[in-house]
Amino acid sequence: MLSYRHAFHAGNHADVLKHLVLVLLTRYLAQKDKAFWVIDTHAGAGAYALDSGYALKLAEYKEGIARLWGRNDLPAALADYVDLVRRINPDRRLRAYPGSPYFALWTMREQDRLRLFELHSKDARLLQENFRDAGKQVIVEATDGFAGLKALLPPPPRRAVVLIDPAYEDKHDYERVFHALKESLTRFPDGTYVLWYPQLTRLDAHELPPRLKRLPARGWLHVALRVREPVRDSFGMHGSGLFVLNPPWTLHGTLAEVMPYLVDVLGQDAGAGYTLEQHAG
Repeated sequence: MLSYRHAFHAGNHADVLKHLVLVLLTRYLAQKDKAFWVIDTHAGAGAYALDSGYALKLAEYKEGIARLWGRNDLPAALADYVDLVRRINPDRRLRAYPGSPYFALWTMREQDRLRLFELHSKDARLLQENFRDAGKQVIVEATDGFAGLKALLPPPPRRAVVLIDPAYEDKHDYERVFHALKESLTRFPDGTYVLWYPQLTRLDAHELPPRLKRLPARGWLHVALRVREPVRDSFGMHGSGLFVLNPPWTLHGTLAEVMPYLVDVLGQDAGAGYTLEQHAG
């Protein structure tokens, strides 16, 4: 678990889906004057170079954000997301990619708060450096995000998006995310919870969404993007998904417009496709 560095995967197809949904959720909460929090349990380093270091080793961003970068036909929600990526690339050359903390911060107001957790010691230091001038709006803690989440719920404004995005290199993460969400709903039943998971051929990944559907939330939305045909016995990720507990009513309609576009642009073979389903409790 502690060997994982998100820099290897920055800007890939999974990041596109995850950060698009995060932006949609924070934009929705910002429509009301009342403050809200964003809690990120696995915040990473906060930002990543794409033209050097770890990201160049796999260059996964070329199959993700790079495919959207120069297009002029982006649906409105995707255009908003790509415009935020441009904030960290002011010369319009794709050299860096922001992590979820920046997408959250850039869509928040002065009254909103961002709470970030990262356990990996090197990434935690980078995260603290990236947000050292953010003032009281952002608090970074170099600790386990699951434990940190428990201590923060319920947040004072009683409005929050909680992003849970572990590496899943430790097989116990599948159990940890399920129990973290179950306990969080007890402490703060009105929160919006976003869980990212990888689409893999392993059984744990396949069984996670059906388990999450049984959690006692008011409702849920499940969206997944598959970019290629799954290969049996392969350890590679053929897609990823997000499970949103207590989603806003607008989310499904927006994703119904965007997901076919993402399949067309990010799909790598004929096995590309998407899942979009919801349930109102």
